[in-house]
Amino acid sequence: MKGIGIIIFIVCVYCFPFAYFSMYQDFSNRSMLGYLFMIVATALFAGLSKKYSHISIIFIGNIVSLVVSYFFIGTMAENVRWDGYFKPLTANKFLILIGILNIIPQLVVIKFVKKKCRRQVE
Repeated sequence: MKGIGIIIFIVCVYCFPFAYFSMYQDFSNRSMLGYLFMIVATALFAGLSKKYSHISIIFIGNIVSLVVSYFFIGTMAENVRWDGYFKPLTANKFLILIGILNIIPQLVVIKFVKKKCRRQVE
């Protein structure tokens, strides 16, 4: 039962628009800390998902987070400076790029947790 609660928690937290938050921090504050927050948070959730043997949550969570981020970016499309800020890409293309690149640290954490779990079994 404890594992199910953690799974529900991870899915709910993945609903946060990590990519939008990162892009907004970059645009408004000229700060890259939003991207660091996104990488650390999603990697942590990927590790928890692997620990409880639910890899599908990672992919579902990433898709949900990107869809919510896409919705929020659509609201910012009216701001002309927002769309031109991430040159040579548009905001939507940059969202897809960081969404794909964000999978890499999650896969690294999954491999690490998988290796650690094997050592504990032996």
